[in-house]
Amino acid sequence: MVVVVRQVNTCFMKLKLLVLILFPLFALGQQHYKIYSTAAQKVVTIDDVAGGMNNADVLFFGEEHNDSTCHVLESALLEAIAQKYPGKTALSLEMFETDCQEVLDEYLDSMIREKNFVTEARAWHNYKDYRPMIEYARSGKIPVIAANAPARYVNMVNRMGLSSLDKLDKTAKAWLPPLPIDTATGAYYDKFVEIMSGHSAMGGMQMFQAQNLWDATMSWSIAKFAKKHRGYKIFQVNGGFHSGEKLGAATQLKKYAPKLRVLNIACFSEENFDNPDWSKYSKDNDYIILTDPTVPKTY
Repeated sequence: MVVVVRQVNTCFMKLKLLVLILFPLFALGQQHYKIYSTAAQKVVTIDDVAGGMNNADVLFFGEEHNDSTCHVLESALLEAIAQKYPGKTALSLEMFETDCQEVLDEYLDSMIREKNFVTEARAWHNYKDYRPMIEYARSGKIPVIAANAPARYVNMVNRMGLSSLDKLDKTAKAWLPPLPIDTATGAYYDKFVEIMSGHSAMGGMQMFQAQNLWDATMSWSIAKFAKKHRGYKIFQVNGGFHSGEKLGAATQLKKYAPKLRVLNIACFSEENFDNPDWSKYSKDNDYIILTDPTVPKTY
């Protein structure tokens, strides 16, 4: 009797896990999202976005990190780009740091176990949301760029400012863009101050400088890859603030690789996802994806 109960409990847990994984897919089937071209203010498809890469080199996808619908769409978009540009697609992720590139490559080459990869590459706590893209890249031999600055250096700048990076040795500096890091003032700074609810909450410029290090490192990582891999279509996934309105990382990329052509997507959870208020969305975002907020978040 005990064995039967244990078997039933095990089956129940497996079914529960399956439902949690597949729920966003069911939601997509019911169209709990819309993809819009901001220029045309009309609905477009994933294939339309992938096709738009004919005239671009890098596609920034600005996500809300816990939006389950958004994560499923990212995977679908990566697949669409890879199928349209076979052998010429790369994935770039904020979710992995530059000093973990070797570990990431070892996993993609099936040299190490997933358990070791997740631990030693310092995968995010919600790695399950990005795992489908990693596994697709692994099976399809798609390069993946660990694009982000090591968190320890971002934290250092947040405490002591950008000048503190000068103290690093040659090995440490190799994980970062060439110093000094430019701080993108103007519209991006104003937007940062607004989201931080004013200057007083920032505690000096260090927090904004740390944000710029984050952005610059992702852009520098993309630019380095693009220089060595001519003709590739690079799909960059990051938090929405890093590339929204083509500011942040998208602006920094123009400094490292001015000839690269950029498109960007901004993804938002929005009650009126099927009837957007266009006054709220900047046309500097080439596409917006609006998702149904009633779909459960991943965390």
